[in-house]
Amino acid sequence: MTPRPPSDDSTNASEGRATAKKTTGTKKAAAKKTAAKKAAAKKTAAKKTAAKKAAAKKPTASKKETGAVARSPQPSVPEATATETGVRIPEPRAPFSPAVDGGDRERLLSGTHHQPHAVLGAHPAPGGVVFRAFRPYALGVTVVTDELRADLHDDGDGFFSAVLPLRAVPASYRLIVAYEGTVRETEDAYRFLPSVGELDLHLIGEGRHEELWRALGAEPMVHQGVTGTRFTVWAPNARGVRLAGTFNFWDGTGYPMRSLGSSGVWELFVPSIGEGELYKFEITRPDGTRTLRADPMARRTQVPPDTSSIVHASPYEWGDAEWMTHRADRPAHEAPFSVYEVHLPSWRPGLTYRQLAEQLPAYVRDLGFTHVELLPVAEHPFGGSWGYQVTGFYAPTARLGTPDDFRYLVDRLHQAGIGVIMDWVPAHFPRDDWALAEFDGRPLYEHQDPVRAAHPDWGTLEFDYGRREVRNFLVANAVYWCEEFHIDGLRVDAVASMLYLDYSREPGQWTPNEHGGRENLDAVAFLQEMNATVYRREPGVVTIAEESTAWDGVTRATHHMGPGGFGGLGFGLKWNMGWMHDSLGYMSKDPVHRRYHHHEMTFSMVYAYSENYVLPISHDEVVHGKRSLVSKMPGDWWQQRANHRAYLGFMWAHPGKQLLFMGQEFAQGAEWSEGHGPDWWLLDPAYGAEADHRGVRDLVRDLNAVYREAPALWERDTVSSGFAWVAGDAAEDNVFAFLRFAADGAPLLAVSNFSPVVRHAYRLGVPDDVPAWHEVLNTDAGAYGGSDVRNPHPVKPEPQPWHGRPASIRLTLPPLSTLWLRPA
Repeated sequence: MTPRPPSDDSTNASEGRATAKKTTGTKKAAAKKTAAKKAAAKKTAAKKTAAKKAAAKKPTASKKETGAVARSPQPSVPEATATETGVRIPEPRAPFSPAVDGGDRERLLSGTHHQPHAVLGAHPAPGGVVFRAFRPYALGVTVVTDELRADLHDDGDGFFSAVLPLRAVPASYRLIVAYEGTVRETEDAYRFLPSVGELDLHLIGEGRHEELWRALGAEPMVHQGVTGTRFTVWAPNARGVRLAGTFNFWDGTGYPMRSLGSSGVWELFVPSIGEGELYKFEITRPDGTRTLRADPMARRTQVPPDTSSIVHASPYEWGDAEWMTHRADRPAHEAPFSVYEVHLPSWRPGLTYRQLAEQLPAYVRDLGFTHVELLPVAEHPFGGSWGYQVTGFYAPTARLGTPDDFRYLVDRLHQAGIGVIMDWVPAHFPRDDWALAEFDGRPLYEHQDPVRAAHPDWGTLEFDYGRREVRNFLVANAVYWCEEFHIDGLRVDAVASMLYLDYSREPGQWTPNEHGGRENLDAVAFLQEMNATVYRREPGVVTIAEESTAWDGVTRATHHMGPGGFGGLGFGLKWNMGWMHDSLGYMSKDPVHRRYHHHEMTFSMVYAYSENYVLPISHDEVVHGKRSLVSKMPGDWWQQRANHRAYLGFMWAHPGKQLLFMGQEFAQGAEWSEGHGPDWWLLDPAYGAEADHRGVRDLVRDLNAVYREAPALWERDTVSSGFAWVAGDAAEDNVFAFLRFAADGAPLLAVSNFSPVVRHAYRLGVPDDVPAWHEVLNTDAGAYGGSDVRNPHPVKPEPQPWHGRPASIRLTLPPLSTLWLRPA
C-alpha cells in the first residue's frame, strides 16, 4: 500500500493547539459555575456531578486534525480529577507529528546535532514506525521495505517523513531518492548501530588504544550485512561534525555524524562507498563557525597541494616472510649496521615508489649497506621541508604513489636483505588550517598554553604530550608504521626539542615543571611509552633518537633509573652528534693545524659507552652552506678526496654504527638540494673525473664488505672491552691507532694518518699472541684514487714493547689514509 502524503504538519499542530486552548477555557469556566450553584451540597456529591459533566464534554480529535491515515489515532485524555476548589481537566495531548521538530531541525541544518540517529532513520511511533530522512536538494524520498513501498512527505529544507503502519522497525530498508535528473537507491545511513565498539571507546578514553587506526579514520567494512565505510574522528570540542566528500558533492549538510558519549569520538557509517572516495570532516567550532579538516588518521591523501583524505583499504600481499622471521635474531647494537640515508623524492627525481623499488634495492645491496634510512615518508604539504612538517601522520606521501606502492618498495628492500628505517616526527606539526592546528576550534593536539605550544625555531606547533589521547595518537602511529608497512626502525627527529621546556626559549618564556626543573616530564613519559610499546609489539624493530644533548639514559631501559631520577627513555640507538661535530671540525682543519685539535678525534671515546651510538654524516651536514663532505676537506682536489676516504675508514672502524647520506658515497662536491638530488652525472664514464668519484664509491663498497665480515667492528660496539687505544696521543704525527675486538677476542687494528706525508716504519704496539698482521683495507689504494702506498706482505710483530704492549709492528702509513689490519 502507498499511504497518502501527510498534510502540512505545522498547520495541523497549530489548529490542534488553538482548539485545545478554547475547549479547556470553556470547561474551566463551567466547572467553576457548577461548583458555585451546589455549594450547599456535600463535597463528595459535588465532585461526582462535576466529573460526570466534564466527562460528557470531553473533546475528541477529528481525522482531519490527526493528519495522514498513516498516523496513529488521537490518544484518549485521562479521566478528570476533582479538587477542593473544583475540577481540574488536563489539556488533550497534541497529535503525533512525524516531522522533525523545530529544535532538532535547526540543529541538523546548522550542523550542531550530536545525535542525528535518534531523529533520522526509522523509530517506533504511535500507529506504526516513523521514517525520517534528511536529503537536501532531493525532490522526493521513498521508503522500500519487505512489506511496503511508501513515499515520504516533503517537510521542507530537505526533510522528509511519514508514519508507516508497521508492527516493528524493519531490520533493513532502502531509500529511493529522486533528484533533478537522477534517482539514487541506497541504504539509510541512519538506520545503523554504532560501528565502533565499547572496548574501542574505552581504550581511546584511556589513551591506550595501540591499534588506534583500526578504530578512527575511514574504514571500509561490512556493517550489519551492508558494505560501506565507517568514518570516525576525535573532536571533543566540536558542537557538531558532518562528513563531506565526493559522494555528496562536498556538501556535508545531509551527513551529520553522531557523538559517541563522552569519548569525543564522532561516527557515521555510510553505505555503498569505499576505496578511492575523497572526504573531509566539516566541524562546527564552539563559536559556531565551521572548518573543513582533513582526517588526522587518513591512510591515504591527495597529491599536494591538494589536501583531501582518501578512503583506503590495502589488499597488499607481502613477500618478505623470511626477512620478518629473522630480523629479531640479533639486537641492532650487536649486529652490523651501516645505513644509507635517502630522500626518496630526490634520490632519482621523478621516480615513483614502484620505480624506486626497481633501482634502490639493487644500488644499496651492491654498496653493501645493511639498511636504508628514509627521510620522512609521511604526508607533508611543503616539499622543501623534506618531510619534517607532517600533516598526514598515517599516510605515506602521495607524491610517489599509493600506500601499497610504498609497501612494495619496502617489500623489495627486504627481499634484497636490506632493512628499512624511517624518520618519524612526533616533535611538532605545521599550522595549516585544514590539518591539526586547533582541529576542533580549540587547541587539541597542541598544548593549551599558546607559548608552550609554539615551537620557537620552526614556526610550528608542539604536541601536548600530557593529554592521553594525543599521546595515544602518536604511540599508535609508531606501531602503525611498523605493523602496516613492515618498517624496521624509527629514527625519532628532534628529541632534544621535546625533552626540555626551555629549548630555544629565553628566561620568562617557559614555566618550570612541578619539581622546578627544565625537563618536560610529559614528553619523557611519552617517549618511554612509545619505546616500550614498540619493542613489546614488534621484536626486531629498533628506535633511534636524534638527541643532541647529554641527556642521561637515552638508550637505557625505561625501568632502569638513572642518577637524575629518571628511567631510561628506552631507545635502541642514539645519534652521536658530538662525535659528528668534533670529527668534522678536526677534518676541516689544514693538516698543519690538526695537531692542535687532536682531542676532537679522541674525546668521543670518553663517553662512547654511555649510550648505544650511531655515527651520522646525515643530510643536515651537507646543506645550507655547510658544504658536502668532500668539500669540507682542506687542500686540493686530490687531498680532499684522500681526506674524505681516510675519514670514512676512520668512521667505519670507530665504535658505533654508521650512517652516510646519499651523494657522499661518491664524493659529490655540491651541497644536496631536494630540487635535483645527487649529481649522478659525476659517475658517467663520459665525464673526465668519473674515476675520482667511482673510486670513492668503490671504497664505500669495500668498507661495508670488510665491515660485515669482521665482527670486531660491530659485535662489541657498546662495551668498553671491545676497544683499546694503541696510539691516541700522537698529535704531532696526526696519527690515531686503536684495536677493536670481537666477542671471541679476535682483533682488528685500525690506523689513520691524517697528515699528507708518508710515514715509513711507523712503530705501533700490538698484542703478542698474533703471529702476523695483513692489510685488509687501505683507503690510499690506487683503485680508490689514492697514491697506492701499501703494506703488501704480512707484518710480523717484533718482541720490542711499545705503547705499553709486549710487542710491536712497523708499518708504512700512506698519506691521508686509514689502514685496517687483521691477523694473517
